[in-house]
Amino acid sequence: MDIRAYLRERKTLIDAFLESYFSAPVNPKTLHNSMLYSLHAGGKRIRPILCLAAYEACVKDSTAKIEDIIPYAAALEFIHTYSLIHDDLPAMDNDDLRRGKPTNHKVFGEGMAILAGDGLLTEAFYLLSNNTQYGYHLSHSAVLRVIREIAIAAGAHGMVGGQAQDLLSEDAEPDAETLSFIHTHKTAALITVSVRSGGILADCSDYELSGLTKYGENIGLAFQVIDDILDVEGETEVIGKPRGSDEKKKKMTYPKLYGIEKSKERAKELINAAINSLETFDEKAEPLRAIAMYMLERKS
Repeated sequence: MDIRAYLRERKTLIDAFLESYFSAPVNPKTLHNSMLYSLHAGGKRIRPILCLAAYEACVKDSTAKIEDIIPYAAALEFIHTYSLIHDDLPAMDNDDLRRGKPTNHKVFGEGMAILAGDGLLTEAFYLLSNNTQYGYHLSHSAVLRVIREIAIAAGAHGMVGGQAQDLLSEDAEPDAETLSFIHTHKTAALITVSVRSGGILADCSDYELSGLTKYGENIGLAFQVIDDILDVEGETEVIGKPRGSDEKKKKMTYPKLYGIEKSKERAKELINAAINSLETFDEKAEPLRAIAMYMLERKS
């Protein structure tokens, strides 16, 4: 399949929803502008697209459309964007560039950047729970389960816990156990729950959900391993942030522990494991398989 065309098409759907969702301004206007600055800063929308692709792979109702779950997928982008805003702050990674543009706090100040992140995180759960407007045909129990799983994946037991360990591990001697904890929590947790959420909203079987979970865990970890590699080998103009920033901040990364070549081998192993986890799925899961392969090719 033409995975680039698929990603462009799905990204267009997500972007259109994001644009319409904030058509009514948040007050004060500066907060509104700060939230939208990062939300529309050129993200690839991988997490919501994975949610849509998992839904497509599992849904049995012939009348169902992926548009039906776009609000739930978009909520994942709210959470991801909030995490980037906060991650870039001087008290965290102190980054000046994100996706080739000045980071939020460089444009709006630290206080407003913190509040923009807070606003996006909270709005995500409003969006997920707003069944009076969205997802009227979906099972309320499925929606509630998705809300619970996203909360776990995004919070102290998932992404936030990984970010905390990432900070605590700066300038520490790298070890496999700590590195695995950071990557599986900071990055893979939200990617995994994106895939699981699509399956749950499609009322997938336990067996299907197990396959989706293994897929999400493997591509989530591969995504971060590849990020670590790009920080060493990528071009600043392409990756959207200074090359070598991880080394400068003395981050614990795969190349630092294993070297570049072994890190590349590990990324390939994880991608193959992700694809193998979908062996019982039919052609409707082809986008998921293609996204996994695409990750190995990405340059940003």
